[in-house]
Amino acid sequence: MGETLVVIGGDAAGMSAASKAKRDDPGREVVVLERGEWVSYGACGLPYYVKDEIERLEDLVAIPADRFRDERDVDLRTGTEATAIDPDEREVTVTTGDETYQQSYDDLLVSTGAKAIEPPIEGLDRDDVFTLHTMESGRALKAYADEATGQETVAIVGGGYVGIEMAEAFRGRGLDVEMFEMREHVLSPFGSTVGKTVAETLERNGIDVHTGTQVNRIDGRNGVEAIVTDKGEQAIDAALVAAGVAPRVTVAETAGIELGATGAIATDDYGRTSAEDVYAAGDCAEMTHAVTGQPAHVPLALTANRAGRAVGATVAGEPTPVGEIAGTATLKAFDLEVARTGLLDGERLRAAGFDPVSTSITAPSRAHYYPGGADIEITLVGDADSGRVLGASMVGEEGVAKRIDTVATAIQNEMTVTELEYLDLSYAPPFGPTWDPILTAAKVLGSDLGK
Repeated sequence: MGETLVVIGGDAAGMSAASKAKRDDPGREVVVLERGEWVSYGACGLPYYVKDEIERLEDLVAIPADRFRDERDVDLRTGTEATAIDPDEREVTVTTGDETYQQSYDDLLVSTGAKAIEPPIEGLDRDDVFTLHTMESGRALKAYADEATGQETVAIVGGGYVGIEMAEAFRGRGLDVEMFEMREHVLSPFGSTVGKTVAETLERNGIDVHTGTQVNRIDGRNGVEAIVTDKGEQAIDAALVAAGVAPRVTVAETAGIELGATGAIATDDYGRTSAEDVYAAGDCAEMTHAVTGQPAHVPLALTANRAGRAVGATVAGEPTPVGEIAGTATLKAFDLEVARTGLLDGERLRAAGFDPVSTSITAPSRAHYYPGGADIEITLVGDADSGRVLGASMVGEEGVAKRIDTVATAIQNEMTVTELEYLDLSYAPPFGPTWDPILTAAKVLGSDLGK
């Protein structure tokens, strides 16, 4: 048997690394320590499971645990928690049931993921107050929705990805929804234009959206009865706290492994941490942002899978950079497609040394004469000095989710707005106008930039 790779955490980054390392170096022993029962699952599908569009929780599993063990020869240990790391001795303290033992390693990957943020709100420990980040939390929310009579009101604390998707899921189950967002618009990283359009769509679908509202506590004698904010009190029957996620870094931090400015584990271009032969990848680790060149924490599924695979290749003998990230994301909000990439925050861009200029346009998703089209709202940001593309957000009923990838490609290749404008994109009346909305946005922004 060759050297040993130990992986802490059995989801996207961890299992990608384990599979790649074993495939490229079959003689290497690969041990995965996963404290839960689930591995390699798509948490992004949980809102659709709660909504009843996905029948079984098991359907979210990409590769069952037994396949890793039997087909990929990975020593996968579920129900097994790594409680400490000793970088000097190259050992991990492992607890499973009543047993504690030491697991040695030659290389170690920390892929402990993230945890749901619990904001300073009184009453989060009450029954029928939920989060949604794990398979177990998805099962609990689904059970609540299944038992609901249709007369209940659910409060959603947070207007981000999960909050928006779960608002649709709850309405799909016949529940009333009150959404509370402390910022001035929902989906803050997508910009105010997208936030306003999404909020209007939520309202049209029967969801009361309270922006600029701070939640203070959740009240009730027996369970949940009311949510109290800085603007008053609202009767509710349950609450979903969707305030985002934070990197799960305790086991690394306790071992003396350096954290970055974002609070996630600091890594280099190959996912290496401050400890020798210890790597970090996925939602617990920082990555380099393609726009600023600075460390960033953007917990997304592809980011984790890609970084884990790169670490697996490096450990197996082929040094592979984990790559940069642009923060490209998309989501569904009832009949809307919503997407973003890069950075739209002018303050953050200026702090990184850019002089951002932004333009917003509305363009049709299809040729004007072809039936069935819809408008797409696009905000595109460029740098006044270099002309470089810095970010974009889009919203519309069709043609958004994949168009954002064009801008993401431009950002990761440091293209200018003019270069984006002159891309040779496809055209046919059922799919877009002659001048694709991306090209039109670039043309307008280029004029604003004087390029």
